[in-house]
Amino acid sequence: MHWILVAVGGALGALSRYAIDRAVNAYIGPTVLGIFLINITGSFLLGVFATAYDASEWPASTRLLIAVGFFGSYTTFSTLTVASIQLADGGDLARAALNILGSIAVGLAAAFAGILVGRAL
Repeated sequence: MHWILVAVGGALGALSRYAIDRAVNAYIGPTVLGIFLINITGSFLLGVFATAYDASEWPASTRLLIAVGFFGSYTTFSTLTVASIQLADGGDLARAALNILGSIAVGLAAAFAGILVGRAL
């Protein structure tokens, strides 16, 4: 059953990631901002969930479905790194560096904010 929970959460996370990235690209044009948005919202929401989960009596299956499955698939650090290398390889070193540093810095801030929100719940 645990494998199924992780698989279902992972499928939903991957579909969400794809839909958000496509929507951002359709609205703005080809950009890494969709991946950036996904990494930041994923950091924030995982922070909220992890904090709420720690303070709850939710079953372990909830953690498997949401934290391991959904957020494990939704957040896209590997995509961040590849997209950044592609930007750098195309000669856009400034955007590559901004993408990496911005994702890490803002992602840390979002995770911290998520933990604060989770504690306030």
